[in-house]
Amino acid sequence: MSVEPDPQVLAGLDAWRDLPAGQQPQWPDRGALEKVSSRLAALPPLVFAGESDALRGQLAAAGRGEAFLLQGGDCAETFAEATADNIRNKIKTILQMAVVLTYGASLPVIKMGRMAGQYAKPRSSDSETRDGVTLPAFRGDIINGFDFTSEARVPDPQRLLEAYHTSASTLNLIRAFTTGGFASLLRVHEWNRGFTTNPAYSRYEEIAAEIDRAIRFMAACGADFDALRTVDFFSSHEGLLLDYERPLTRIDSRTGLPYDCSAHFLWIGERTRQLDGAHVDYFSRVQNPIGIKLGPTSTGDDALALIDRLNPSGEPGRITFITRMGAGKVRDLLPALVEKVSADGRPVTWVCDPMHGNGITSATGYKTRRFSDVMDEVAGFFEVHRALGTVPGGLHIELTGDDVTEVLGGSEEIDDAGLARRYETLVDPRLNHQQSLEMAFQVVELLRKA
Repeated sequence: MSVEPDPQVLAGLDAWRDLPAGQQPQWPDRGALEKVSSRLAALPPLVFAGESDALRGQLAAAGRGEAFLLQGGDCAETFAEATADNIRNKIKTILQMAVVLTYGASLPVIKMGRMAGQYAKPRSSDSETRDGVTLPAFRGDIINGFDFTSEARVPDPQRLLEAYHTSASTLNLIRAFTTGGFASLLRVHEWNRGFTTNPAYSRYEEIAAEIDRAIRFMAACGADFDALRTVDFFSSHEGLLLDYERPLTRIDSRTGLPYDCSAHFLWIGERTRQLDGAHVDYFSRVQNPIGIKLGPTSTGDDALALIDRLNPSGEPGRITFITRMGAGKVRDLLPALVEKVSADGRPVTWVCDPMHGNGITSATGYKTRRFSDVMDEVAGFFEVHRALGTVPGGLHIELTGDDVTEVLGGSEEIDDAGLARRYETLVDPRLNHQQSLEMAFQVVELLRKA
């Protein structure tokens, strides 16, 4: 029997419309937007409430140190790159990292993609100027086109429908790959053995050999490897575009409560976490586990005020704080933040985003990051939590499964000149397949030091 929603709950889902909403496009045709919203509201949910509930429980475990979150994927997905090969390669990379981290941490790893919805991006300016021509900024495929033309840069509501359908096909492939044997522990381990045969990664061969011995031990003990052929894989994206999130919110028939069914996990960005803003209000009203990005200007009082708005009762697994301080600041700024929240007592899960605080421009003009800076912020994150006796709950990484050249360094030693070889991102630089695996092996080394 389904439970009817409280009319006040339904009305509250639209309260954000009367609040300041940052980073939203100026739709030229409100009538067209309303038609698209009605269509989205009638389409099936992309994920289900029970799946989000299961994820909340797993994130609560990560907050207690009983699991570890690995969240990875594109800075900004594009419709054109939502191909079977690209999706498979991203999943393969995340699964390979997860096997290494599971062994290193001796904990279950929660596997989550920045996938099937990461189509909108916040921008520092509403406009972009090139050669004296000023046009609206590119805000992601869900809003407008990347080409620098007046036609492409006009926000188009039809793109919301394309985002829905592309997300649906992406999720369909993710489910097929993670339940059809592709994610088998034995298969993923074989991929990692291939990685460590490369002389550039020989320092990680010892860890790979230990994992190999552990798997052979399990086999000798009669482990049921058929049970390890499938994995849970959750979807996530920044809940930025409220004209997409609201029509995809559904009422759970079991409880009468609303869930944002565009993804299992949504996060509020550094630019949209204002306490009196539309995003915080909206996500306070849905039941999904919610992430919040906290940058170097964040204070302990800011964090507590966000908990008051988004999780006043202190439900475990509801709030994940994703810190993005920068390698040079994390050891100085993170301790006070963690101490204040820990003293409050309401549970949160702490996750490190080592990407967004470490952006630089290369000598050749590319927007990039140094692999060494990324790893240094991860190291600082672990050091701070170890010193305070708190739990480092996971990693939030921008990565791709392809051999792009967007981040400097790593054992491949990508240099300024090398960036030009395969710099493909439309927004922020991502770790490539090899750099992602290298990160996983380095995190194991950090965990061992801890």
